[in-house]
Amino acid sequence: MNEAIETRVLVIDDHPLFRKGVADLITMEPALRLVGEAADGEDGLRLARALQPDLVLLDLNMKGLDGIETLKRLRADDALDARVVMLTVSDTESDVVAALRAGADGYLLKDMEPEDILALLREAMRGRLVISPQLTELLARALRDAPLPRTPDQADLTPREREILDLLAQGWSNKLIARELDLAVGTIKVHVKHILKKLGLKSRVEAAVWAVKA
Repeated sequence: MNEAIETRVLVIDDHPLFRKGVADLITMEPALRLVGEAADGEDGLRLARALQPDLVLLDLNMKGLDGIETLKRLRADDALDARVVMLTVSDTESDVVAALRAGADGYLLKDMEPEDILALLREAMRGRLVISPQLTELLARALRDAPLPRTPDQADLTPREREILDLLAQGWSNKLIARELDLAVGTIKVHVKHILKKLGLKSRVEAAVWAVKA
């Protein structure tokens, strides 16, 4: 996303003090504008449909509809086109993997320094996948434990699929990849789907980590 374009942000978190902290953080970044806050998943879904934000910051552990289920419903709603970044305290491997497999565009920990969170949100605004640095090894370990192809040759990836996988590893979004390769976004989506199937993975982030480690 171009930083010159204002990014509309919706925060979904059941802790009032943390929502206040995020609101204060957003005021530090001119390219971000807070358009709504929700204290639970159901209210967050309603506001997302009404406000059509560009970026949703979503907590994981909430009463009622939790973060993973809220994320799944956000992704299932064809009327929504927001990037969704999890912002949570959980660094549990199962939570990280579940969120990324459910379609999160990033996973950040609440105990990060504010300037580091903003730096990664800027990357998210550019269409890149973002994750707290300390979670990278955790993801790599989770992948190593799965029976996956070890090389692109073993995965039988085509030259075009390898090219797209390289860009995924750099955190590029479908729109950015389509623009770079002069292809339709729908075509890129089909290629990504085939790549994930061949690698036995469920998310772009897993594919990106696999590509770095392969």
